[in-house]
Amino acid sequence: MNASGLRTRASVLATTRAFFGDRGYLEVPTPVLVPSAAMEEHLFPLKADGGLLRTSPEFALKRAIASGLGRVYEIGPCFRGREDGPWHGTEFLMLEWYRVGAGLPELIAETRALISACAATLGVEVLPWRQVTVRELFLEVCGLDLATASAAELGASDDTWDEAFFRRWVQDIEPTLTDAVVVTDWPASQAALAQVRTDGEWPTACRFEVYYRGVELANAFFEVIDAREQRHRFMAANVARLAAGEPPHPIDEAFIEAVGRMPTTAGIALGIDRLVAALAGWDGIDPGRV
Repeated sequence: MNASGLRTRASVLATTRAFFGDRGYLEVPTPVLVPSAAMEEHLFPLKADGGLLRTSPEFALKRAIASGLGRVYEIGPCFRGREDGPWHGTEFLMLEWYRVGAGLPELIAETRALISACAATLGVEVLPWRQVTVRELFLEVCGLDLATASAAELGASDDTWDEAFFRRWVQDIEPTLTDAVVVTDWPASQAALAQVRTDGEWPTACRFEVYYRGVELANAFFEVIDAREQRHRFMAANVARLAAGEPPHPIDEAFIEAVGRMPTTAGIALGIDRLVAALAGWDGIDPGRV
């Protein structure tokens, strides 16, 4: 283990806890071993004795919000199968927080403030921020308008529109996100646990992602608060998993019931290991470093 890396991460963790404490957030530890670990089609939970290892604390933290808490956060280990590479790990440290009554603009400001606070702790300057929509990025980089582009125009052969989108995103868009970028207004088909906006030029998910020096740090949602809609998305994701030859995710009934009792809420998950590495200028979340 690397002592310098451990000190760096400890400084970021201390700053993060102070940041949320100053803003009236309650730190809420939740179980790591759970009966249902994910909803998204492309997440692969790990089995453990008696259940699954969580892929994030989202389900439990939303139950905390439904119980009457207004601002909650957790920092803790999460686990995902089939994750490999310098910026991925089967086990990683996740920060997740939820704020009742907030929208995405408030969460964007809070995320930027947190990153700035952590950077100051490490004695580094934060890169200038840019905010841009997914549609604007595709027009800028690929010359494609996602509001009208077909799967074929995105380069698909036998792929679905979403598969073709994701391939172009990884190959063409992500390599351009080398500064500090907030990416908003994702395609509605990729809403996951976010609400969908239909009053614009094309349907979009109420979510944003944060990139820093080419690394995806965070994913935020203006949360679904309709239990029927949440169940529908759970079922749709499982249909897609079965079609791909994957087992369905167990449905968390307590989570779905809690979603129906949640007030208007915005939430975000941020990878602590990635944040530390990106700010410190490391070339990945090498476990040997910390």
